[in-house]
Amino acid sequence: MKNNGTRSSEIQSQAKTAEKQAKIKKQQGHCDHQKKAAQKALLHVCAICMSQMPDPKTYKQHFENKHPKSGPEDLKNI
Repeated sequence: MKNNGTRSSEIQSQAKTAEKQAKIKKQQGHCDHQKKAAQKALLHVCAICMSQMPDPKTYKQHFENKHPKSGPEDLKNI
């Protein structure tokens, strides 16, 4: 039979572990929320490489730098 000192340290250890797990779970939920919000902000998708950009200016810069040989007709849609 275990003495009371060992039993109380066991309970404290279990409580500490449960607290750590709850903290980790909370952080993961926060990350998911951030990822979803960031994904909603990426509205423009490059027709060639499927990269996503948040605004037309960034999209135009991306297109001019990454796909300079593509015709200007692709940039008219911006």
